[in-house]
Amino acid sequence: MIYLYAFLIGGFICGLAELIKDFFKLTVGHMTVLFVCLGTLLDFGGFYDRLVEIAGAGALLPITNFGHLLVKASLEKAHEIGYLGVFTGLYGATSAGIAITIFIAVGFAFIFRPKK
Repeated sequence: MIYLYAFLIGGFICGLAELIKDFFKLTVGHMTVLFVCLGTLLDFGGFYDRLVEIAGAGALLPITNFGHLLVKASLEKAHEIGYLGVFTGLYGATSAGIAITIFIAVGFAFIFRPKK
């Protein structure tokens, strides 16, 4: 059943992105920022955590999860060390993903020779 929920919820998130992109003619950069902010907003009240419990990878793979992880790591660090933790905890949970993304992007740039 988890596979069905992952497919439906992940598909809903991606379908929503396509509809917004088509109707409002937004660029990929605008969509990325919009969905990171959406993931951040859904994290308040624990809604995104419940969504992850239900959908698993269907909620973990879209870009909305990045916003969720930023807020979650910041709030956890803030509870540990105080208000300064909001700033220091930002990249605690996401630093590995950011580093891997940079390395993969550089590798693809060497392989596929981007246009000038």
